[in-house]
This record gives sequence, structure tokens and C-alpha cells, in this order.
Amino acid sequence: QVHVVESGGGLVQPGGSLTLSCAASGGIFKFYVMGWYRQAPGKERELVARVLKNGTTNYADSVKGRFTISRDNAQNTVSLQMNSLKPEDTGVYFCNVIGGGSHWGQGTQVTVSS
Repeated sequence: QVHVVESGGGLVQPGGSLTLSCAASGGIFKFYVMGWYRQAPGKERELVARVLKNGTTNYADSVKGRFTISRDNAQNTVSLQMNSLKPEDTGVYFCNVIGGGSHWGQGTQVTVSS
């Protein structure tokens, strides 16, 4: 069974920074894709960023130039460095890993507000 655990959310002022971390464990498959999604109140869950095992990254247009995703294949961890945060970045951020299925964490709240 795969376990996915996020950490690092919180309250930050506009223009501030946060780093989210995610650790995946268990299962017998390698995690081909690791990524972050977010869901704002009343909206659908959307992709924020993802990174493939070979290092290829994809970002939502709204976060390009502000967020950076990185992973450690040896530790099965993925991080999301978020800079220049805006109120519209507020939401619950979910870690997702793909390997032997799609596996989700429980989510971590990010609130950007003054």
C-alpha cells in the first residue's frame, strides 16, 4: 500500500514564500510521476506542477516563473517551492504520485492573505 504525506502549508502574506514537501512510501512500483494539485473553494482540483522521473517538469501557466518543483528519486520525495504568492494561490494542495496507480495525500492548506 502506498502512503503519501504532505507537509509545509500555512498562512502567508501576498508576496511571501512557502515550501511544500511530500513523501511517498510503500508499494512495489517506482513513482513515474510526482506532482502537486490544488483545489480552491468552489473550484475543481487543478494541476499546479508535476515532475517525471527523468526530471521533465510541467507547470500551470498561472504559476510559471513563481513555483519550482523538484524531486529526490532516492528518497521518493517531491517539493514545491512557491514564491511571490498571490491570494489566488489559496487552496488545499494535494500531492499525487503515479506508480502502480494514482495515489493522493490528504492535502495541506495554503492561505495567502494579508
